[in-house]
Amino acid sequence: MATPYAYFKREIVPLSDAKIGVMTHAFNYGTAVFEGVRGNWNEDESQIYVFRMKEHYDRLRRSCRIMRIDFPYENEELSSITTQLVEMSGYREDVYIRPLAYKSSELLGVRLHDLDDDFLIFVAPFGPYLDIEKGARCCTSSWRRVEDTGIPARAKITGIYANSALAKTEANLNGFDEAIMLDERGHVSEGSGENIFVVQGDHVITPPPSSNILVGITRDTVMTLVREELGLQVVERDIDRSELYTSDECFMTGTAAHVTPVVELDHRIIGDGRMGPVSGRLVSLYFDIITGRNAKYSHWCTPCFSKVKA
Repeated sequence: MATPYAYFKREIVPLSDAKIGVMTHAFNYGTAVFEGVRGNWNEDESQIYVFRMKEHYDRLRRSCRIMRIDFPYENEELSSITTQLVEMSGYREDVYIRPLAYKSSELLGVRLHDLDDDFLIFVAPFGPYLDIEKGARCCTSSWRRVEDTGIPARAKITGIYANSALAKTEANLNGFDEAIMLDERGHVSEGSGENIFVVQGDHVITPPPSSNILVGITRDTVMTLVREELGLQVVERDIDRSELYTSDECFMTGTAAHVTPVVELDHRIIGDGRMGPVSGRLVSLYFDIITGRNAKYSHWCTPCFSKVKA
C-alpha cells in the first residue's frame, strides 16, 4: 500500500507531517516557484521513470534567481532526494512530483528581500489530465496572458497561476476542456498549463518566448522529436488566433497534458476533428520515451525503484 512522503525542512517525512503556517509569506503573497515533474509507470518493468528531471531542476533554479530565492541544492542531490521519495512512497502508477522553493518567513509585508527561503518536494498520484485520444475542445479565453513586465512568464511562479486558473475555469464553466490565452498584442500565447503547436504542411509552428509563454520542457522534447524523428521543420513565430482555425492540426504539450490534440476551438473544427497524423506519431513516440521504452532517449529517464523484475 502506498504511503506518501515529502521532503520538508531538509528531511524526508510522511506527507501528513509536512505543514506550513498560515502566516507563511509564500502562502499569503504567492512568493514561491515550483516545477511539475512526471514519474511514468512502466508495468512491464515495475518501474517509475522520472522524465527530464535535470531540465526541470535547472528551470527551477532559474525561477529562483528571478524571485530572489536562495537555492543551494545541486542536481545530484535533488535527483537522489526525488527518486528516494518516489521509491519510499510506493506508488505503482503515474505520479506527479512537485518541487517548490518558497519564501518561508512568517511575516506580513509585500517584498522579496529580507525573508527566509525554504524548499520542499512532495509526490502524488496523477493520471490523465486531458483525454488524448478524444482530443481537447478549447476556447479562446477572455483573460490575456500576463506580460513579462508584470510577472515574468519564463519563471514558474505560484502567483502567476491565478491567471491560468481564471482562464481554465472560464473554459470549463462554458463547456470546454481547456482555454487558449492570447498575449497583450493579440497573438496566441499558451493554454492554462500547456504550450501550443500548429501544423501547416511540413511546418510545425509554435509561439516564441516573446509571446509570454513558459518555455516548456515537453515543448522542447516535442520540437526535438519533430526535427529528428519526423523530419519536419519547427518554426517559432507569432501565431494569430485565426491560424489555429485553419491549421492542418493543432496540439498542446505539457508535463500534465503530455501531447494532446486540439480538435475544436471556439466551436470550429480543426482539421477533421480527430487526432492528426503528426499528432498521432508524436503521441506514440512520446509515450514510448517517457516510460523508458525507447533506448535512444533513455538519458531523459531516471528510474526510481532499485529492485525491478529480472
